[in-house]
Amino acid sequence: MALTASTMLPLGTALPPFRLADLDGRLHDSTALPPQPLLVLFLCAHCPFVKHIEPELTRLEHDYHDRVVILAIASNSVRTHPGDGPEGLNDQRRRHGWRFPYLLDSDQNVARAFHAACTPDLYLYGADHRLAYRGQLDASRPGTGQAADGSALREALDAVLSGQAPDPDQRPAIGCNIKWHPGQAAPGTEG
Repeated sequence: MALTASTMLPLGTALPPFRLADLDGRLHDSTALPPQPLLVLFLCAHCPFVKHIEPELTRLEHDYHDRVVILAIASNSVRTHPGDGPEGLNDQRRRHGWRFPYLLDSDQNVARAFHAACTPDLYLYGADHRLAYRGQLDASRPGTGQAADGSALREALDAVLSGQAPDPDQRPAIGCNIKWHPGQAAPGTEG
């Protein structure tokens, strides 16, 4: 594991186009998303940083599912991390009762389009599908004894839902690096 921070794309960046199948085989096309806020979560099954926030993701889904579209995307290489494949993701989803779609980015092109760097990596888009928040869920980290409460993301969600811009002073997410397929460089390190 390489401790990695999110790339912090510029606020206002448009949602990258994507078309991915979820764990149940349903296709999700970014052009067919409703005009409402969208939360995209780059997750995996094995990362201790993701495991740390799983209970809070369950609470967030419960609190916001009727007002925000939530999508999780799994981009880790299953060649090197088979536990992050469909079986591991389905187990994770069942354990936490997640109802949001868990999309499979097996060629990792969507992670590259988002400039995703780590798990978890969080992107909140307004109803116009422009980036309003990116970064950490909250200031908690595994092993610190501080439980995840989602405070940073909740503030951003509440701002977007009330028609306001979230505070632009946003902190990057910290987590395990996305596990790129062998022989493929992480975005930003090519050439």
